[in-house]
Amino acid sequence: MSNKVLAINSGSSSLKFKLFEMPAETVLSNGQIQRIGFDDAIVEFVLNGKASKTIEPIADHGQAIKKLLEMLLNSGIIKSKDDIKGVGHRVSHGGSAYDQSVVVNDQVKQKIDELSVLSPLHNPVNLKGIVEFEKALPHAVQVAVFDTSFHKTMPEEAYMYALPYDYYEKDGIRRFGFHGPSHEYVSEKAKELFGEEVSHKVITCHLGNGSSLCAIKDGKSIDTSMGFTPLAGLVMGSRTGDIDPEIIPFIEETRGLDSEGVRQLLNKQSGLLGISGVSNDLREVQKAADSGNHRAQLAVKMFVHQIQHYIGAYTADLDGLDTLIFTAGIGEHSSSIRQLVCEKLGYLGVSIDDTKNQNNEVSIESQDSRVKVAVIPTDEEIVIARDVVKTAGL
Repeated sequence: MSNKVLAINSGSSSLKFKLFEMPAETVLSNGQIQRIGFDDAIVEFVLNGKASKTIEPIADHGQAIKKLLEMLLNSGIIKSKDDIKGVGHRVSHGGSAYDQSVVVNDQVKQKIDELSVLSPLHNPVNLKGIVEFEKALPHAVQVAVFDTSFHKTMPEEAYMYALPYDYYEKDGIRRFGFHGPSHEYVSEKAKELFGEEVSHKVITCHLGNGSSLCAIKDGKSIDTSMGFTPLAGLVMGSRTGDIDPEIIPFIEETRGLDSEGVRQLLNKQSGLLGISGVSNDLREVQKAADSGNHRAQLAVKMFVHQIQHYIGAYTADLDGLDTLIFTAGIGEHSSSIRQLVCEKLGYLGVSIDDTKNQNNEVSIESQDSRVKVAVIPTDEEIVIARDVVKTAGL
């Protein structure tokens, strides 16, 4: 029996979607609505390989969802809203409460809300999407798919922090990791593309406005760069990544910031934006760097340095490296970042072919490389749709 399933990724001012026919995994339509809350919202809709784009006012997420369903109905893909049997929502933080996807109920919504303090950029808007879809599609099963679930296989020595153990037992402070559906998808896709023999020891590099690396051994996450929150690890668009913890009380005392002020600083004013003073978008930062802007050049170097740092560490965790994967917006499209990252990995046996890299080919390693180097477009939506079918029993 086939069912139509929506995979949803709600952002603060955006709504991305894919409609699948499951279990065949056929993409019926996809698109996104950007600049929600503005009179010039961008509505993109793809049907049968043909894309349309309109500019119109979209006041809030409720109106965005209404517009989405209207487009699906007008296209004839669905005859009525009842055709959509399940909706899967990407949710950033599941904490210790959820190590797998779950059907949404009031208790789940309350927990997602409570965990917003650990993922302030994502959980609140993820929850907003769930609530609005419950109103729009009350008959459909709503499923929460957590970024953190894939990393449940990490060993204690990787997920624990060296705080008094009581803080783990009573407050649940530990490394959780994020971007789980992306790391899961590309590692499985690599196995499908290249075979099991080069899929035992894999490092996946999800590089975008938010970035994380994951060490994957025989299909299981054993370490990842994001931590208790999505703030840890790499330098990101507007997030600091790893810093000395003592910097936080120092800033509070010297700049007179309270905890919310520090949270805003670390999450929204730092990273590539804070260092370059140009943008949180790496493309803009690279343009400035190419024009001789020193701070932009420094931001790019710091971004690359952190990636190299984690690749080295995770190769040690894995006791070797079979395949290195680049994915997400930067990983899939920035040949220059891939080149910069790989040029100092010769000691690991990594060597890339410049032409293949420039062309964004799937395999970009040179003939003499001892490590497979791949560029694999991520597909978090299909992981979400699969989890909806499995969790909701569709």
